[in-house]
Amino acid sequence: MNTKLNLNGTIPAESQQATKIAVAMGDGIGPEIMQATLEILKKAGARIEPELMNVGEKVYLGGHSAGIDQEAWDIIGKNKIILKAPITTPQGGGYKSLNVTLRKTLGLFANIRPVMAMDPFITTGHPNMDVVIVRENEEDLYAGIEHQQTQDVVQCLKLITRPGSEKIIRYAFEYARAYGRKKVTCMVKDNIMKLTDGLFHQVFKEISADYPDIITESQIIDIGAARLAARPEDYDVIVTSNLYGDIISDIVAEIAGSVGLAGSANIGKDVAMFEAIHGSAPDIAGKNIANPSGLINAAVMMLAHIGQPKIADKIKNAWLRTIEDGIHTADIFNPKSSTKRVSCTEFAEAVIARLGQVPATLPLSQLATGNGTITMKPYQRKNEKKTLVGVDVFLDWQGTDPEIIGHRLKELGAEGMKLKMITNRGVKVFPGGKEHTYCTDHWRCRFVSTEADINASPPDYKKISFERILYLQSKLNQSGFEVIKTENLYEFGGKRGFSLGQGE
Repeated sequence: MNTKLNLNGTIPAESQQATKIAVAMGDGIGPEIMQATLEILKKAGARIEPELMNVGEKVYLGGHSAGIDQEAWDIIGKNKIILKAPITTPQGGGYKSLNVTLRKTLGLFANIRPVMAMDPFITTGHPNMDVVIVRENEEDLYAGIEHQQTQDVVQCLKLITRPGSEKIIRYAFEYARAYGRKKVTCMVKDNIMKLTDGLFHQVFKEISADYPDIITESQIIDIGAARLAARPEDYDVIVTSNLYGDIISDIVAEIAGSVGLAGSANIGKDVAMFEAIHGSAPDIAGKNIANPSGLINAAVMMLAHIGQPKIADKIKNAWLRTIEDGIHTADIFNPKSSTKRVSCTEFAEAVIARLGQVPATLPLSQLATGNGTITMKPYQRKNEKKTLVGVDVFLDWQGTDPEIIGHRLKELGAEGMKLKMITNRGVKVFPGGKEHTYCTDHWRCRFVSTEADINASPPDYKKISFERILYLQSKLNQSGFEVIKTENLYEFGGKRGFSLGQGE
């Protein structure tokens, strides 16, 4: 089955031409497992032309804070397909994550991590699990927008967008349909984060209507992760945002038997990157004992993506047969189910020796038998009326009594604006705060129009001008308050576009 991202809906035939791929050998155990993987690809007849590029630790230490230089960017630009071994990010020095840089710069919006139990050949308490995590890859808290605002308070912005949510959720449904999956589960925390996770959940509901053949369900991420760890066989495809997806994909990989077995795909419109999900493990580098399985499985996903699913099946089935025959590296070796402990090189040789064979017990890989494709729709913006109705002003104030700052702000005399409430760490402390609420030096002060009826249900906010907000900030500054941040409050299509304070 060729599941290459296709925007026009066509289904390419099995590719007969060699595909150029950018290959990063990686750090730590990276060169060992990459060499093993490339040897398997070669012996299996994969039609690829690897081009090596330097990224990672040496590039970091050479003065490139993102771990990649222009030459590597040029190689990626030519090849569009990346097979990457794990890299090491040096500690300290403000080095940026290369993985995050690549995912965001190249628009790799979807991270796909399939995990299947290998029972009884690899120890797991969940013999029937077969789960795919579809993780949004570009936004959420991983946007990395952080600030220290006061001596005591730092913030990280959680960005969830409608186009980003639409892309990843549609991809999850398209993936499920292309691979014959029956159910898609959405995991969010919209009982608390009603706007950000609420948007993701709403988009899931909207897009699921286009896939009546697929069962859908939604779960709160905390109980969802707990149930996933306890009963992974109840799940099929899970779609979620960046941070949650990062966490639960490692959970399923670990309970399946080993994080070292799982590969991952990072899919964008024009570029795709394939990698193992584990790290560079420098403590065992150079010892020839690493398990190359994660990178082998990533390479299998790569071959399916570039139109070589028959070769992908050939490798995956040989790998499955190797696992069944008990030929195991040290990380998964178990005297009860393993027959031979092997090195990284010996494991690759065992897979090569079984090319053309199929597993006797484990499910057969049959990527080439389908005719599915993944078809994405372009984002279409829906214009909504946007009305400015207030502002949250964040102040660095060293006092601890909400009544003092509250009454000072009420008496401020900012023309056309009045104080609605003050929160501290999200909890309303004025008016009517609780005496046991601990207050730090970070105060969110909500101002609305003097004409607003804040006692109506729902509150009747009135339109204000941007000039009023500027005047308010000027008055605050003149009164000795330090404004550290403002957030304008808007209504979109007549609906409130901002959260209430806890207790508001």
